[in-house]
Amino acid sequence: QVQLVESGGGLVQPGGSLRLSCAASGRMFSTYNMDWYRQAPREQRELVAVITSGGNTNYADSVKGRFTISRDNVKKMVYLQMNNLKPEDTAVYYCHGKRNIQNDYWGQGTQVTVSS
Repeated sequence: QVQLVESGGGLVQPGGSLRLSCAASGRMFSTYNMDWYRQAPREQRELVAVITSGGNTNYADSVKGRFTISRDNVKKMVYLQMNNLKPEDTAVYYCHGKRNIQNDYWGQGTQVTVSS
């Protein structure tokens, strides 16, 4: 069993930065592929960034060049550095970890609001 707890959300002005953190508990964290998703009001949840167990990363086109995902397997943490934030980045951001069908976990989400 793995628990994921996000933190770091908040209100930021356009052009600003935030760093989201996801703290994981449980065993074998290093074997999980970890993702950040987001869901805006009245929108479907969308994949923002992925970091595999091997450290490979991938990003949604809308955030490429602005967001960076990273992980620290010793601390069991995943991060999402978000720069040059835009109003359309406003959403609830969720941490997700998956190793296989039986080991698929979500955090509770953290709100990010980009507004002047």
